[in-house]
Amino acid sequence: MSVMDVRFTNSKQSLSGANRSQVDWAQLTTADRIRWVEREGYVVIPDLLNSEQLDAIRSEVSNLPTTATDYSEHQRGSKGPWPSCPNTVKVIALPAMVEYLTALFGDELICTSCTYSVSEPGHPGIAIHTDSQPYGSKIFGNQSSSPVLVRVLYYLDDLTPERSPFKVIPYSHLSMHLDGVPYNRFLAHPDETMVTCRAGTAAVINQKVFHGNYPNYSKENRRLLAIAYRPAWAGPKGEVPGRDTELIKQLPSEVRPFLGDPNTCRIDYDVPNRPDDLQVDAPGISPKRWEYVAPPPTQDDAR
Repeated sequence: MSVMDVRFTNSKQSLSGANRSQVDWAQLTTADRIRWVEREGYVVIPDLLNSEQLDAIRSEVSNLPTTATDYSEHQRGSKGPWPSCPNTVKVIALPAMVEYLTALFGDELICTSCTYSVSEPGHPGIAIHTDSQPYGSKIFGNQSSSPVLVRVLYYLDDLTPERSPFKVIPYSHLSMHLDGVPYNRFLAHPDETMVTCRAGTAAVINQKVFHGNYPNYSKENRRLLAIAYRPAWAGPKGEVPGRDTELIKQLPSEVRPFLGDPNTCRIDYDVPNRPDDLQVDAPGISPKRWEYVAPPPTQDDAR
């Protein structure tokens, strides 16, 4: 029987020398953000939740019962959506994020999951992993087997180097090497990048990119909402449990359209080699979607 590795992913002393992102995320356009999540594997969008929204959400989630992970009592979570948390659930339909994801996917959005996560002081860090299980998995079943999916991490607290900041290995989702098998997990990696930000910021991650977080060496909790979306065409490889229709009826009306049938899969399996009326243009796969995207500005450039 294998023994679970419960080591801290990074020492406190190593945090000062971590690779740090220097991008001025607020300056990126929608086209920039599409390029970042497609090419680098992630993008950060600041100031999506204001102070009033944050206060309301924090108040609601503070009453949620949480369950510890199998590797640490200090990493805890709760699976939603939660009818008792209307302000929290409304984040699923946040207009700015819906607009961006609609531009990214060009399709109807299906929210596949919504969770609340707490990294308490003493949390050892989340191992580097992907959110992609193309053949399903023991942990998540078929839920993460969709071929295209992003997870949006809304931070409810400021991320500092000592307060479980986000980590990511840029471009790792592009690897065709055995090391890039999406089921692999790593304690740490020399090319991991640390991302710090203010509360109210979201990190959008391509499901195939390798990512995790750092330990919580601070004296405060690090809280977030993790909401996953996929385009309607990109169904799971096999059936997943359906929605609780009675629960959905209790949610805010603007949220319900995003909680459609999780088994939706709008694919034509019988497409012939040369169907009638073939298109001669498809902007969503054109390199021109990046054509006018300048190199990302740094914080120094923006001053």
